Amino acid sequence: MADPLDPSRRALEQVFYPASASDYREQLRLRELEQAAVPALRDASGIGDEALLRCLAGLGIRVETLAALTMIPIVEVAWADGSMDGRERDAILAGAESAGIEPGSPSHGLLRLWTLDPPAPDLLRAWRDFIDALGGELEPAERARLADKIVGRARAVAEAAGGARGRRAVSPEEERVLQSLTRAFGVDA
Repeated sequence: MADPLDPSRRALEQVFYPASASDYREQLRLRELEQAAVPALRDASGIGDEALLRCLAGLGIRVETLAALTMIPIVEVAWADGSMDGRERDAILAGAESAGIEPGSPSHGLLRLWTLDPPAPDLLRAWRDFIDALGGELEPAERARLADKIVGRARAVAEAAGGARGRRAVSPEEERVLQSLTRAFGVDA
């Protein structure tokens, strides 16, 4: 049933927010969405760092795309040399699917976008902050296992393009990113 006050509400909104202020209205709407995302991200991730949660929400990360955040290191390695090889893209998407990120899901869609264009540097920094916060919640052995898993997947993607050139080596740029990822977990390389 239609709200009888809706036309009046819209008319008041038009007066209160003139057409030239549509950007301002959109900013308010986005801020409300970000604020609503913080508690859901806290519950889903187990992270209590409000500043980090607000940062993730501000970057567009939601519960339904949180899984894609775990794939950032793999994407970062693939883009390390400035381009993403088709074999790297295929390896990323196949790895995502084997990790439970279903094709057609919001996380898979976001990951697919990151294979077409590199993620923003802010997102890469947010991932490192996310891992730092998560690492504080893990025992050293758990943190090392997580590092092995994520850095191992990233190395496999880096080797996917190297293997296409007849070798299993990674480029120097990819190796630097892999070492940086290992350090982000606070474990020895």
